[in-house]
Amino acid sequence: MKKNITINLCGRLYQIDEDAYEMLQHYIDSLRASFGKQEGGDEIVDDIEARIAELFDELKQNGTEAITIDHVKEIITRIGEPEQLADDTDDADDNREGHKYDSFGSAANGMYENLRERTAGKRLYRNPKDKVLAGVLSGIAAYTGTDPTLWRIGFVVLTFLSFPILHIFHMANFLSFNLTWAIIYLILAIAIPEAKSPGQKLQMEGKDVTPQNLADVVVEENTPQNHSLGRRFLSVLMKILIGIFVVFTVIGGLAMIICLMLIIVSFVIIFFVPSAEQFDLPFNLGYFNLPELYVSHPWVVVAFIVGLLLLLIIPIYAIIHMLLTKTGKTQPMSIMQRVIWIALWFFSLCAFIPSTILLMENAKNRYNEEYRKAHTFQGVVMDQGSIDYLRQGGWSLLKAENCAHYTYCGQYYNGDPTVRYLDAWNDNCNEVYQAERKQAVQPGIYRLDCLARAEGHGPCIYAIGDLSNAAGTLHLKPIPAYGDKGGELADSIRHQLATQPIETNKDTNPSNAKKSTKIQINIMGIKYEINNEQDIRVNDARLQEGYGWSVVSIDGIAVTGDTIAYGVSTDETFTNIPCHSHWFSACDFKLTRVGDLPAQSK
Repeated sequence: MKKNITINLCGRLYQIDEDAYEMLQHYIDSLRASFGKQEGGDEIVDDIEARIAELFDELKQNGTEAITIDHVKEIITRIGEPEQLADDTDDADDNREGHKYDSFGSAANGMYENLRERTAGKRLYRNPKDKVLAGVLSGIAAYTGTDPTLWRIGFVVLTFLSFPILHIFHMANFLSFNLTWAIIYLILAIAIPEAKSPGQKLQMEGKDVTPQNLADVVVEENTPQNHSLGRRFLSVLMKILIGIFVVFTVIGGLAMIICLMLIIVSFVIIFFVPSAEQFDLPFNLGYFNLPELYVSHPWVVVAFIVGLLLLLIIPIYAIIHMLLTKTGKTQPMSIMQRVIWIALWFFSLCAFIPSTILLMENAKNRYNEEYRKAHTFQGVVMDQGSIDYLRQGGWSLLKAENCAHYTYCGQYYNGDPTVRYLDAWNDNCNEVYQAERKQAVQPGIYRLDCLARAEGHGPCIYAIGDLSNAAGTLHLKPIPAYGDKGGELADSIRHQLATQPIETNKDTNPSNAKKSTKIQINIMGIKYEINNEQDIRVNDARLQEGYGWSVVSIDGIAVTGDTIAYGVSTDETFTNIPCHSHWFSACDFKLTRVGDLPAQSK
């Protein structure tokens, strides 16, 4: 029966018998005696102790409960005695003749064996001795026994020289391709640890962790290296870029912290404060109506909240941990920690995206319903400008089917883009539209004038004078189809400008010489006066467009009662004229009494 004791090696506890402990203690003391006078000797011994701890961990994982003297002997044999400090020789022959493969299978097998030999006994680390950015490609080159320059050239080719091919399809493909490789490099830089200790650097190169090899690594690290001017310039440039990256990272971290606080405040207000809709919530999270949705779809709301919080908290934690690591106040994350945090962040992203899509769809439906309730005129949903125009003009929509809109503005005959008018449009010419206005009048004979235009034949201006009769006399006038260019109104105004004489008065002072006019233009009986020659040129330039407007008049409307109805219609069942027009416009309706009814009609 042997007595076991508990030892603390590199911060980890192990059960070991007394004989094994004495041998291990003697071995470590002899190592300190051998390396104590060398520069970096303590670091070498500490790294050997770390290696011994790793081997002890392997024994524990294999079911060993207590370390015996046989275990210690085996470990000393693997690491080496202090007196065996001699240069290791490399028996590997680098000038082997290449294999000659007679088939694809043998070639693939040969490539696999070659890769296995190159990576045998090695561990993948980022190489801090030969790095440009993070040492990822240099570490891969050391792991595979290849030249890092080839990896760097290949990465540059894949990233940048793909432009001539992908540009044929679309520039966005090139940008996304570059972004993909940048993300891959970033993930590798996070997932692959950096070889910091001498033991890790030996494992990266596939060398045995022996005292001599550890001593060589320490001596190499303490030996100043003379880099080329280009390498030194690149190193300084990378330090500047890293500094800029750290500054922007800190700023981004502060911004995410502020966003996180505002989001938490929003959630508290939404779920725990009555009448939360009265608050101007940050990020407008109240728009999603989370409390009401939680009743019907609780998991969607939970996935959204948890995903959103973790998407912010994990980067904030990573940035804070990185800054603390740079200042030496904490240890870097292990590979497993990094993998766990990255996986958790992607899991949060996968939960956040679909839940956000569902929330936005629900909010969109809710908004459309609210908009429908607030923007309905006589049972038809339309914009507020159309509602105001129809309501203030006293218009009623008798028919409104297959219409993209019900009023419009932007192509008034004089170029004023703010003037609104009746308008309907349908790409297949199957709009069914009828807007009507009733006006109180005295009995008599009337004429109806208006401005109208159409893209094709079919839309009509109409008037009904005898409203006491259900089948009252219907007066129809088709709208001239000039499209959105020219029109009869432009021709009429241009003719008036050309035929009326222009009276010119000049001031005796040459500096005040101006031409004045007294031209009057008649549009539907309304006279408009143009004051100077410049106005003539401006109006003439506008009339080159004309926008297709014409004056449409209906004469001889007999009104026997006290009300007349008029308007515009594309409804074939009302006009008996098929509609072949994609759109029409009508405005400026003017009713004029031109005479009395015949004696027998009174």
